[in-house]
Amino acid sequence: MCGIAGFYDTSIKPEAADSLLCKMLSSIQHRGPDYTGDWKKPPLYLGHNRLSIIDLSDEANQPFIYNDYIIAYNGEIYNYVELGRELHAMGHRFRTKSDTEVILAAYSQWGKDCVKRFVGMWAFAIWDMKTETLFCSRDRFGIKPFYYLHEGEKFYFGSEYKALKPAPVFSNDLNLNQVSRGLQMGWVCYHDETYFSKLKALPEACNLLFSKGKVTIEKYWELKTGLGEIGGSFEEKKERFFELFKESTRIHLRSDVEIAICLSGGLDSSALTSMMAHLNPEKNYQSFSIYYDGKNEVDERPFMNAVIEKYPQIKPDYYQPPRDLVAEHLHDILYMTDIPATGSSNFSQYFMVKRIHEHNIKVVVDGQGADEYLAGYMHSFYRLFADMLGKGEVFSMLRQANLLKRNQQWSNRKMFDMLAKSMLPVLLNEQALYAFEYKHYYPSLIPNPSSLIPFNLTQVKGNHLDNFLYNLIGASSLPTILHYVDRMTMSHSLESRVPFLDHRLVEFAFQLNNEDKINETRTKYIMREAMKNLLPEKVYNRKDKKGFVTPGETNWLRSSLKHLLELNYNRLDFLDISKVKKVVGDYKNGDNKNANLVWRIATLNYWLNNLV
Repeated sequence: MCGIAGFYDTSIKPEAADSLLCKMLSSIQHRGPDYTGDWKKPPLYLGHNRLSIIDLSDEANQPFIYNDYIIAYNGEIYNYVELGRELHAMGHRFRTKSDTEVILAAYSQWGKDCVKRFVGMWAFAIWDMKTETLFCSRDRFGIKPFYYLHEGEKFYFGSEYKALKPAPVFSNDLNLNQVSRGLQMGWVCYHDETYFSKLKALPEACNLLFSKGKVTIEKYWELKTGLGEIGGSFEEKKERFFELFKESTRIHLRSDVEIAICLSGGLDSSALTSMMAHLNPEKNYQSFSIYYDGKNEVDERPFMNAVIEKYPQIKPDYYQPPRDLVAEHLHDILYMTDIPATGSSNFSQYFMVKRIHEHNIKVVVDGQGADEYLAGYMHSFYRLFADMLGKGEVFSMLRQANLLKRNQQWSNRKMFDMLAKSMLPVLLNEQALYAFEYKHYYPSLIPNPSSLIPFNLTQVKGNHLDNFLYNLIGASSLPTILHYVDRMTMSHSLESRVPFLDHRLVEFAFQLNNEDKINETRTKYIMREAMKNLLPEKVYNRKDKKGFVTPGETNWLRSSLKHLLELNYNRLDFLDISKVKKVVGDYKNGDNKNANLVWRIATLNYWLNNLV
C-alpha cells in the first residue's frame, strides 16, 4: 500500500516543480514510509511513497519502468501470480516478483482493458513515454482513492486531498452540495465530487486518460442486476459462495509481511477470521479489537471470545481507548480523514490502527463490504417486505414480520413503524426514498433549500432489494466506509484488505434471489449457511446488528469533546444559523434526537476553522 502524487504542467519551472512534488509527497508520507521515489521528465512529474508488502527488494521501488511505460501505483492486484504466468507464456519477462511489474506488462499486452483482468484494489497512473499520454485507473469499488485537478493543460493527481493542496490550481472553495450531503445523510463522497469545488475524485470502476490537455473518463465495469434467479438448488449456491469466498480469502493473504485481523465479533469479521484459520490451520494470526464497557455502551467481546475459543491459533488483543485520548488525537484524526467526521466510528478505527501499528504489523484483513450486497442492514427488510407485497405475498410477509418482532424484541409500535415504512418502497423508488430522508430525517440546515436534491441515485433492473443494495454499494454507504477505512489505516502506514469486495463474489450475490440473502429473520443468509461449519455457534446464531458502535455522539461530545460545541458561526454562515443554534441547544439540554447531526455540525466547524 502506498501514496501516489504527480502532475503535468508546462507552466512550472523545473526547480519549482521539484519543490512542489516534494511537498505533495511529504504530505502523504504516512501512506508509504519505506521509500520515496520520483521520476521527472518535464512537464511530467511522478512521485511515490512506498509501503513494502510484496517483493520487499529495492528492485520493486516506484515509480517503476517497464519498456516504454512508467507507473506510480497504490494497491494490490491479488491475482498477479496467475496473470504473471499467463504473461510469461506470452513472452514477457520479469525482473521482480512484484504485482507492480505485472500491471505494466498487462498494460503493454492488453492496453486499457488490462484492468478488466485484475482482482484487487488499485489507483495508479501510467505514463506512456512514446505517446506522451497518462493512463489512470481506479478499482471497481473505489477501495483505493484517486483525486485530481484539471485546468487547461494542467493535470495534478494524488492519493489524498492534502496531496493536492500545494498545487497552484487548488482552491479551497467549498462544494456546498457535498457539505449538505455530509450533514443530512452522512455521506463523505459522491461520484466525482469532494468537499472542494475544484477537486475531483476519479469514480470507482473508471479509467482516466489525460492527453494533450484533455481528460477523458470511461467506465470499464458495471455491476449487473436484475438477472433473475441463478440456477441450481440453495445447497449448490451455498457451495458456490463458499468456494468464491475461500478463493478470495486465499489470494488476499498473499504477502511478504505478517497479516493480522480486525475482529469485531460481528458475522462478517468472524466469518473472515474463521476462513483464514481454516485455510492455514498451522499458522498463528494476531487479531485486534476495540470495545467499550461503560454504561449504555456496546461490548462485543463475548462474540469475539467465541471465535478465539474455536480457533486458539488466533491471538487476541482487546483495547478500550481512554476517553482523554479522544480529545488529544482529534486534530490528527480529522487531518488524516481530510474531511469533517460524519460519525464517530472512525475514531475507534484510528485507535485500533494505532494499536496495530505499535505491534509493527503492516497488513490487516477487514470484513467490510458484505452488508452492502448480502442485505446485512435492518433497512433491507423494508425492501424485502415491499417485494413480497408486490408479489401479493401478504400473509407470508406478516408471518415473517411477526418473527422479526419476536427475535428483535420489538414493541407493537416499532413493528407497526416497520410495516408502514415497508409500504414506501412499493410507492417510491430509491431516489425518492432518499430524497425524503434528506429533507425530513434531520432538520434541514441549508437556508431556503430548493427542490433540487444534491444526488441522483440509479434505478437499475431488478426488484426493490436489488436497487437498495446496488445504491448502498455505489453511493449511500460503501464509498463513505471505504474512505474512512483507507484514511484511518494509512494514517499509521497500515494496509487494509477487504476480501468480501472481490468483484466475483459481488457479481454472484446479485444473481441470487431475496430468499438466499434474507431467510425469515436471518440476514446474510447464504454466507451464514455457507460458513455454518466454520463459525462459532454463538456467532452463527446472532440475530442483532450492532455495527461499529462508538460512544462519540452521545458521550464524548458531552465530556472530552465538549469544547467542540462552542461554534464559530462566522464560518458556518452558509447554514441557517437559527436552526443550528436550536439543534445544538436542544442537545446541550439533554436531547439526543439529533445527536448525529450535532456531531456533524461540531466536526464541520472544527474542520473549517483548523484544517481548511
